[in-house]
This record gives sequence, structure tokens and C-alpha cells, in this order.
Amino acid sequence: MTDPTPSEAKAASTSLGDLLGEVSRDISTLMRQEVALAKAELKESATKSAKGAGLMGAAGYGAVMAVFFLSFALWSTLATIMGGGWAGVVVALIWAVIALILFFVGRNQFKDVNGVPQTVETLKEIPETVKRNEENR
Repeated sequence: MTDPTPSEAKAASTSLGDLLGEVSRDISTLMRQEVALAKAELKESATKSAKGAGLMGAAGYGAVMAVFFLSFALWSTLATIMGGGWAGVVVALIWAVIALILFFVGRNQFKDVNGVPQTVETLKEIPETVKRNEENR
């Protein structure tokens, strides 16, 4: 027969209560370390996300300004053909059509959102699992 490993020797010479206490401490330490790791990862992700969001906001502002000045140029060009008032109406109607198309596309995108179905399903299973484990005791 082979010699027992250090873990087997410790298990043979230590009480069950002490072993359970040690396992409990180890699990607690592991959970604290996992939470600390998650916090560090989330902080790094949040920092990168904030920088990206700021840059995207600046890009959005630039795009709004470009659209504004292009719309003004279109209005000005059309004003030489049909008069300033009607040219403004034409440019406004073009933007109304674009806004309507974007609205319908966005609404359809929202219809495709499912939330977190896998998480909800998993959370529903927890009470049943606990109940089954209590019945088996």
C-alpha cells in the first residue's frame, strides 16, 4: 500500500469540525478574492468605457454640426431656385422623413431586446435546487 498524501494524513488526524471550518475559511477567502478581482476588472472597464463615451460624445457633436451646416448649405442652394421659405420647408421635410425612418428602425430594434433570459431562468432554478437539497438531508 502507498504512503498517504499530506492531505490524506491531515484529514485522518483532524476532526470533521476543524476540516469544515478550514474549508469554510478557504471558500470565504476565495470569494473575497473573486470579488476583488471583479472590482478591479470593472474599474478598468469603466475607465475605458468613460473615455470611449467621451470621445463618442465629441464625435456626435461634430456630426450634428456637420449636418447643420450641410442642411444650411442645401437650404441656401435651394433658396436660389425656389425662394427661402420653400427651401426651408423642403429641407425640413427631408429631415422629417429621415427622422421617421430612424424612428421605425429604432423601434424594431427595441422589439428584438430579450433582456437576460438565461439569468432569469437560472435564478428560478435556485429555490428548487435548495428545496431538493433540503429534502435529501
